[in-house]
Amino acid sequence: MGQMAPLSPLTRSRWYRSFYWRIGAIFVVMVVAVIVAQSVMFSVMWARSNRAAPERSPNNLATVVAADLGSALAGRPAIDVAGYIEERYGQVPWPVYVVLKDGRVAGNRREPLSAAIRRSVDAAVAGTDPGRSGPQPRLAGPVVTVPIVVEGGLAGMVVLPPPPPGGILREAGRLLSLPGTLLLAAATALAAFVIFWPARRRLSALEEAAARFGTGDLAARAPEEGGDEIARVARAFNQMAAELAARDHALQTSDRLRRRMLADVSHELKTPLTAMRGFLETLQMPDVLVDAGTRERYLATIERETRRLDRIVTDLLDLARHENGIGAFDVRLFDIERVFDHVVRRHEREMWERGVTIRSHVADAADQVLADPDRIEQVVENLVANALRHTPAGGTIDLRAIAHEDAIRLSVTDTGEGIAPEHVAHVFDRFYKVDAAREAGSAGSGLGLSIAKAIVERHGGTIEVTSRPGRTEFAVRLPLALTHHSIAKLRIGD
Repeated sequence: MGQMAPLSPLTRSRWYRSFYWRIGAIFVVMVVAVIVAQSVMFSVMWARSNRAAPERSPNNLATVVAADLGSALAGRPAIDVAGYIEERYGQVPWPVYVVLKDGRVAGNRREPLSAAIRRSVDAAVAGTDPGRSGPQPRLAGPVVTVPIVVEGGLAGMVVLPPPPPGGILREAGRLLSLPGTLLLAAATALAAFVIFWPARRRLSALEEAAARFGTGDLAARAPEEGGDEIARVARAFNQMAAELAARDHALQTSDRLRRRMLADVSHELKTPLTAMRGFLETLQMPDVLVDAGTRERYLATIERETRRLDRIVTDLLDLARHENGIGAFDVRLFDIERVFDHVVRRHEREMWERGVTIRSHVADAADQVLADPDRIEQVVENLVANALRHTPAGGTIDLRAIAHEDAIRLSVTDTGEGIAPEHVAHVFDRFYKVDAAREAGSAGSGLGLSIAKAIVERHGGTIEVTSRPGRTEFAVRLPLALTHHSIAKLRIGD
């Protein structure tokens, strides 16, 4: 179980799928939409304003005001000009001023008429040359003037000065202040909903999954849809959760195996200890008379059980060393046929007593093996000893070594009763007994196959078993050529 790999640049999503890019893009779209909507609203309102009052163009507006005010002054010369102008023309978008010959001045704006324009208009009303009243003003645009005629005589002037800089913008702002604010608020709310609601929903799902995982629900996972940062966080969380769940399962399995091993070791050690204790207590009883033959038999049994106990402890230590990579191996080229001969000679007496034949065959391409010869001989010895215990009289055991692809294949095949399919997967477990008959008749510690598997795996190889009634084969595959790094690790026992 490896560590969680970080996301590389190649696994990251495209830039246009980024959550931050989506926020920026939607924000720009919303701003553009608001600007376009405001422009449309301004155009519509301005068009409606012009359609409703076409006379409000500067020239027409000045003519209308002059005729209207002339009619009003003809009927009431003392009329409140300021109030009249404010009432009738206070809402027009253009500044309108009235300068009368009698000195009265009025306008629809709070700002007074500029002094320079006032001098020019006074001169025009008085019928004098405007140039004599002082230097002419420099204006940002044309000044519209229309005379106010009352009973055939000049009564004053209507003046429409050019609007001040930004005046049109201020008018547009005045027109759009309320609807523009409402539109902007609505667009902002819509943008917030479009941008953040899906993100909030996905983040809430991720938060819920994290909370469930924190309370012990190791199956909790977050939705991974999408390709943005939130989806990558969800995938990273799910990968982390899967890793932690796998580690938790491995820890539980390890704890279960540890407890099972402790129970098995206790059982295996208790059996010889119980026998030894029973015979010793019998021999120590002062009121029990034991003849010499019985005493000798008891002592022989105690010695046999002591050796069995010593063998179990030795095998346990050996297995622990191999499984933890402790202890150096003497790796070198050796003749595998010589290993087979050593094992066969070691079991000659037992072969003769049980009526079992052991045959060996080594292919020419497999005669030299790069490994620790003593450890490989230990593997073959354990496999042959196991085969002898389960091969009936008249049976055969075949030892073979062949070159297969990039490995050397060593096999031990017997003609015993075979292993039931439900037991095949457990034959390499510590102290595993296939059935009661084998347990009763077995002289081994129950660790031989476990030790063989640990030795083979330290060499970088594999061991497997296939079985059917009348034929059981244990096959060991060793790499044909170990790397320098592997050899160094084996030699220093790392």
